[in-house]
Amino acid sequence: MLRCGKFTLSLDRPLVMGIVNATPDSFSDGGQHLQREAAIAHAYQLIAGGADILDIGGESTRPGAAEVGEQEELDRVLPVIEGLQGINVPISIDTCKPAVMRAALAAGASMVNDVNALLAEGALQAVARGDAAVCLMHKQGSPQTMQQQPRYLDVVAEVGTFLRERVAAAEAAGIARDRIVIDPGFGFGKTLAHNLALLRELDKLNELDVPILAGLSRKSMLGAITGRAVDDRMAASVAAALLAVQKGAAIVRVHDVRETVDALNIWRAVNS
Repeated sequence: MLRCGKFTLSLDRPLVMGIVNATPDSFSDGGQHLQREAAIAHAYQLIAGGADILDIGGESTRPGAAEVGEQEELDRVLPVIEGLQGINVPISIDTCKPAVMRAALAAGASMVNDVNALLAEGALQAVARGDAAVCLMHKQGSPQTMQQQPRYLDVVAEVGTFLRERVAAAEAAGIARDRIVIDPGFGFGKTLAHNLALLRELDKLNELDVPILAGLSRKSMLGAITGRAVDDRMAASVAAALLAVQKGAAIVRVHDVRETVDALNIWRAVNS
């Protein structure tokens, strides 16, 4: 069970988080949903396709992305969240800024998806003060530098140690364990070999006893394997999502919701 504000999500089946990028420069769909109406329409399409959670972001975290000011990020995401009032799935805010977290939660978001794992000053308190869920992600370096020279002695062990520490910090701040999700951060300061090792041994993170979220959709690791351009990685993304679920992921964060839901339904039918 995952508690997300007024929502309680069963984890008896894998959940699909649909991506709504209200940005001009996200690596896959940057600019397509920057305008409020386009982002809201896309969100409804994802819900119709079977999305269990919507993840709305106003700042790209792709490698090399420039930082976005706090007010600009708020101007991008708040109109979208406000325009989705009354929907029957939780809204997640994809941000690492405590002020954006607080404003988004006040506007109706039920989850915080933080690539910085609530390390910013005031971030733990921003989530702890309410009943929203949080996803704590691992990354090495910043989006501006993270893919330059990522290095690990043991990527699986080091990611696991970091996430264990962040779960403990969240609990110490008053965030109950049934509100916490972890994300190993595929592509965030990792080489292809690091990413493959994490996917291969993803089930080891189940030792932390919180749900695992896997975000592999359309990422460069899939391009490196298939040779496909970013807008031609749907099949690879669906395959990666299935593998992540087989390795223990409870939530997959994807662009192609309908196709992923169909694949997971077949997987569940075979394995039921």
